[in-house]
Amino acid sequence: MKKNVIVSLADSNYFELLNELVNSIKSFEKSKEIAICILDAGLSEKQKNILLKKVDEIKSAEWDIEVSTIKVIGKEWLKSQVSRAFLPKYFPNYEKYLWIDCDAWVNDWNSVELYFKACENGKLGITQSLGPGYKIISKVNWLFGKVAIIKSQNFKHAIKSKIGLSKARKLAFSPHINIGVFSLEKDSPGWVSWQKNLEQTLKSGNIFGSEGLAINMSVYIDNLETEFLPLNCNWIASNLLPKFDEEHETFVEPYLPNYKIGIMHLAAGIWDNDQDMRLNKEIKVNIQTIQKNILSKSLRFGL
Repeated sequence: MKKNVIVSLADSNYFELLNELVNSIKSFEKSKEIAICILDAGLSEKQKNILLKKVDEIKSAEWDIEVSTIKVIGKEWLKSQVSRAFLPKYFPNYEKYLWIDCDAWVNDWNSVELYFKACENGKLGITQSLGPGYKIISKVNWLFGKVAIIKSQNFKHAIKSKIGLSKARKLAFSPHINIGVFSLEKDSPGWVSWQKNLEQTLKSGNIFGSEGLAINMSVYIDNLETEFLPLNCNWIASNLLPKFDEEHETFVEPYLPNYKIGIMHLAAGIWDNDQDMRLNKEIKVNIQTIQKNILSKSLRFGL
């Protein structure tokens, strides 16, 4: 019986990305020890049949917290903003859960092992969107040259979700936590804290981003014990492009010591002429190599 599981979710539009994520996981020999489970938010029967040959379980995602029908009509994929906070309900037979967004893929198995290690003893294993080379952490509008209006991601979402000004202020300059990759044990108090906060953020705010705000509240307001993993464990390429190591044929961090990228995450997309790499396999970007060359490359798995 497999004790640990990797979970993701997609609809039919993101099937190819989900399939690439699964292939990236299974490219490692150690993946045989880990279960792979999928939440279905609108996959076709053909797509599910393809996945069932590779994964352990597929279950339909639900609205685990009631939301406005008007906000979500025709947007089944938004279930990812709710159902990921209830993974033990969907897949109860595992001890540790690692969630990876379908627009991410595994480049180095060490990151998978780190996430499963990080969530021991009830802790949340997660990565902050903050690291060397990040030039903008929060946006501020200046009035009269000296009065600042905060526009950080946490603060903006907190105000719109009406969680209270004191909580919003506490989150304003807290390093944003990306919920696209995280780990939790089955009995972690993190699930209860996250679900409680998610109920609050869903009442007034946008559905998209609600789960991220809720987990930031759990960490920075509820003081959920958290193991912060390095940036290469959830490398958001739209924030900072990686470099490529031609000798070892792998993506690495752009700054010394050029650690290997563990999980490549294409959150927010990689864009060229209004085309998103996540939906168009032909899109490539110029990537510097540590050997001082420039290569035109895709950041998708196997391309």
